[in-house]
Amino acid sequence: MTIDELRQEIDRMDSELLRIFNRRASLALEIGLIKKERGLPVYDPKREKLIFERMKADNPGPLDDGAIVRLFERVIDESRRLERIMTHPEETTGKEEL
Repeated sequence: MTIDELRQEIDRMDSELLRIFNRRASLALEIGLIKKERGLPVYDPKREKLIFERMKADNPGPLDDGAIVRLFERVIDESRRLERIMTHPEETTGKEEL
C-alpha cells in the first residue's frame, strides 16, 4: 500500500473511533443518571481497574499494556468529566467546558 492509501485507512479508522468514543460517552451518561438516582459516586475505582485489566488481557499489540492503560485512562477521564458536568452541573459551573 502507498502512504496515501495507508493514511486514508487511518482516516477511516479515526472516523470510526470518533463514533465509538461518542457512543461510549452516551452510555456513560446513562450510567451517570442511574448513579445519581441511586446516590452512587461518579468515580468507581474498582470498575476502572477491571476495565484496565480486561484491556491488557485482550491487548494483541503492537501497543504495549502501558500505552493501552494510558489511552483508556484518558477515555474514562473524559467520560467521568462529562458525567459530572451533566449530572452535577452545580459542582462544575465555571470549572469545566463541554
